[in-house]
Amino acid sequence: MSGGAGASDKTEKPTPRRLKEARREGRIARTPEVGQWAVVLVATYLLPLTMRSAAGQFRRTFLGIHRVFADPDPHIALALLGDALRGGALAVAPLAFGIMLVGVASSALQGGVHPAVKALKPQPKRLNPMQGLKRSFGPQGAWQAAKALIKSVILGLFAWRAVQGLIPLLVGSGALPLAQTFGLVWDAVIKLARELSLAGLGLAGFDYVMVRRRVGKTLRMTKDEVKREHKQSEGDPLLKGAIRSRQLAMSHNRMMSELADADVVLVNPKHVAVALKYDAEKGAPRVVAKGAGHVARRIRERATEHRIPMVEDRPLARALHASCEIGQEIPPAFYTAVAQVLAFVLSLKARGSAAGLHRPRQMQGLVSSTT
Repeated sequence: MSGGAGASDKTEKPTPRRLKEARREGRIARTPEVGQWAVVLVATYLLPLTMRSAAGQFRRTFLGIHRVFADPDPHIALALLGDALRGGALAVAPLAFGIMLVGVASSALQGGVHPAVKALKPQPKRLNPMQGLKRSFGPQGAWQAAKALIKSVILGLFAWRAVQGLIPLLVGSGALPLAQTFGLVWDAVIKLARELSLAGLGLAGFDYVMVRRRVGKTLRMTKDEVKREHKQSEGDPLLKGAIRSRQLAMSHNRMMSELADADVVLVNPKHVAVALKYDAEKGAPRVVAKGAGHVARRIRERATEHRIPMVEDRPLARALHASCEIGQEIPPAFYTAVAQVLAFVLSLKARGSAAGLHRPRQMQGLVSSTT
């Protein structure tokens, strides 16, 4: 097998981690022409409004200048200047905010606004002239040349059609007033820009599809890369197993340390063991330790070491082991049975013989003697 992975080996879709890394590096499907042509289209609608507002403000300012000449008062001149600046800002505001919103929206629609921090770092490979030649004479360069040719042809066709429609109006109407002539030319320019922007948006949309396809190919991964990244993100199974074993060992040691405070250990007698602790101020009895098999044997050994009484009650031990977790209070359904066991243990302690294993016959005999 070869050392590197060929393009044919990259058959897997990029993982979320790979996509996140690509966005951080600035490798996302994006073409600036979408925003540029969208700005031109919006401007064809907002610019006439801006021109009308600006013309109205200019007329008001011009009339105000006549009043200033008639009464050269500095306060009136400053007020006129403030009105002119405020009116000019209000006239330009729709166009400025519209262009800004369109620019942000076009970026958001093409993958969102992500600061490419890595792209700002100097990279020596960008200075490699062979990379530039590959881009210029490769498929990407051919598509850029074809795109420039298509835009030139579209611009020429629309401009020729606009001129053909404008010449009869200017020539056939005789000597038109300057304002009317300017209005006809202005309408033709706005119409031409609007048609060009719509055609440019269509071409930019197709360009975005091509860029998205090209970027998607560069981000595809091999099966080995997906497995390796999954292993890195999820963690090494051996390491996870070691951590899990360490956690279980710590939990086991903590449980064994709390076993010393237990009041009684219910046993099966060999397969299951459940240690209970009762504190009237804290509520119902709670499970401080439980286990089966090897753990149950360790619980019995520690109970023997700490002289904790063990009571053999197979149904109760199994039920508590299955229904209770460590640190949890016993369910109300077991209150009566556990109360009998605790009463039995207290009676044993009163006699001074609580340690060791006690069987139901002993418990029944003690209960019958006390009754």
